[in-house]
Amino acid sequence: EGLIEFYDSFKDMFEFFCKNTTIHGTIRLVCSGSNRMKTAFWTLLLLASFGMLYWQFALMFSQYWAYPVVLTMSMHSEPKMFPAITICNLDPYRFEMVSEHLVQLDHMAEESIAFLYGINTSASLFHMNEKNIHINDLSSIGNLSRSSFKLSQNFSLLRMSDHSNRSGKKHSNVGFRLCNATGGNCFYKTYSSGMDAILEWYRFHYMNIMSQLPVIINISDHEEQIEDMVYSCQYDGEPCRPSDYVHFHHPVFGSCYTFNSKGTDPFWTATKPGIPYGLSLILRAEQKDHIPLLSTVAGVKVMIHNHNQTPFLEHEGFDIRPGIATTIGIQQDEVNRLGGNYGKCTTNGNDVNVKLLYNNSYTLQACLHSCFQHIMVQKCGCGYYYYPLPPGAEYCNYNKQPAWGHCFYQLYSRLRNHHLNCFDQCPKPCRESLYKVSAGTAKWPSSKSQDWVRQALRHQNGYNSTSNRKDIAKVTIFYQQLNYQSVNESPLLSDNLLLSSMGSQWSLWFGSSVLSVVEMFELLIDTLVLSLLFCYQRFRSKKT
Repeated sequence: EGLIEFYDSFKDMFEFFCKNTTIHGTIRLVCSGSNRMKTAFWTLLLLASFGMLYWQFALMFSQYWAYPVVLTMSMHSEPKMFPAITICNLDPYRFEMVSEHLVQLDHMAEESIAFLYGINTSASLFHMNEKNIHINDLSSIGNLSRSSFKLSQNFSLLRMSDHSNRSGKKHSNVGFRLCNATGGNCFYKTYSSGMDAILEWYRFHYMNIMSQLPVIINISDHEEQIEDMVYSCQYDGEPCRPSDYVHFHHPVFGSCYTFNSKGTDPFWTATKPGIPYGLSLILRAEQKDHIPLLSTVAGVKVMIHNHNQTPFLEHEGFDIRPGIATTIGIQQDEVNRLGGNYGKCTTNGNDVNVKLLYNNSYTLQACLHSCFQHIMVQKCGCGYYYYPLPPGAEYCNYNKQPAWGHCFYQLYSRLRNHHLNCFDQCPKPCRESLYKVSAGTAKWPSSKSQDWVRQALRHQNGYNSTSNRKDIAKVTIFYQQLNYQSVNESPLLSDNLLLSSMGSQWSLWFGSSVLSVVEMFELLIDTLVLSLLFCYQRFRSKKT
C-alpha cells in the first residue's frame, strides 16, 4: 500500500491520471464527459497523435539502423612527412641462368612479327646491348633449368578475322589459343591491337621462363649502384644519403629504388611548400633494350605512395620522358572511414580473412593480389609469377602445368568482372592518404646548355653519352602546399541525435517530457496491480 495507489475502479484511476498528468489534451477526456461528441473527438485526436508519434519513431529507427554517414571536410596545416617515392628504369635484367631461353623467345617473337606483318626484325635489335646478371652459387640449379625447360610452341600468335565491325570494313584480331588440361575447352586470348597481343604473348612466355629462377634472389650483390641510374639527388637543398633509399627488382619495370620508404627519418620532414624544398632527381633514362618486348616505353617509371606500402607500378604511377624536365606538385588528402556497422573497412588488415603475401602495411591492392594468388594456387595448382607465393607453392610453368594459362586468364577475367569474392573479402583501409598530382614539363637540357650540363655530369658521375638529350631526365617532386584536406565519416544519426529527435517528436505531438513517459509507465503498473487485486478478490469470493 505504500508503493501502489489503490483505486475503487479503473474509471477512478483513469480520471485521476487524466486530471493530473503532464500530457497535454488528456484532461479534455474527463472535463468533457457530459458532451460525448467532444469526448469522442478528443479521443480520436489523441489516438491519431499517438499513431503519428510512433510512425515518426518507426521512420527514425529504420533510418538509424540503416547506419547512414555524413562526410565532413576540414583543412589542416602543419609540417608533415614527405611521401615515399619509387622510381624504376624500365629496364629489366637478363639473368644469365635463363638468358638462353630469353634469346630463343626473342627469335620466336621475331618470327611471329614477320608472320603477322611481314617485317623482318633483325636479331641484333633484341640482343645488341644485352647484359646478363650472374647469380652466384646457383650453377647446379641453372644447369638443371637449361636442360629441363623448353619453350612451348603451342601458343603461336594468330590473326583471326572478325566481320562484326559496324562500318562494314573487315577487321581482324590477333591472339593466341589456350586450352585446359584435356584440350576439350579452349578459347582465344585476342586483342584488337596487334601490339597489345604481341606484348601479352611475350609476357606469357616470359613468366614461364622466369619461373625457373629461385624465389629469393639477392639482387643487390649483382646489381649496379644507384649512381648508375640517379646522377643527382637532393631533398630540401641537401644531398640524399645512402640510407634514404631501398632497392628492389621488378620483373617488368627493372631496377627500382624507393626513397623515404619507412617515413620515420626527420630528414624527410616537409616544413615548406614549393619547388626548392622538394625532391630533385637527375635520372638516367637510357633504353638498353635488355628485353624490349616487355615494355615499349623508354624513360623512367615514378610512383608516389604512402610509407611502408608496396608500390604496384602496373596499376599506378606515371612515366617520365627522356630529355624532359618534369615538375610534379602533390596535394595530400586524408580519408577516415568509420567502419563497423557504418561500412566495411579495416584498421590494419588483421581482421581480414585473406592472408597477405606482402610484408608491408595493408592496402586494397595488396589484399586483392594476395586473394587472387591464393585462389590461383588452389584452382590452377601454381602461382602467378608477378605476385608473391604462399608457403609451399611454386610459380606456374607450362612444362609442369600445361593448362595454367587457360586457368589464369579465366580467373583474371572473373576478378576483373567482380565475379570472384576477393572484393568482398578485401575492405578498404579505415584510414588512408591519397595524393593528387599535377605536372608540368619543359625540354631539358636546352640546346645552349646541354654541352656544359653533360660535361658536369661526365666529371661528377662518369656520364658518357653522345645522344642528343635522349638518355637523361630531370624530375622534381614537391608539396604545392602543406595544407591538407581531411574527409571524415561521421554518423548521420548518433545515439544522442536519435534521443533528441525522439524528444522533439514527443514534444510536438503531446507537448510533454521524459517525466510524462514515466507517468505513463506508472499508469501501466497501477493498471496491472489493480487487475491482479481484482482477480484475487474474485478468486477468494468464488472460493468462499
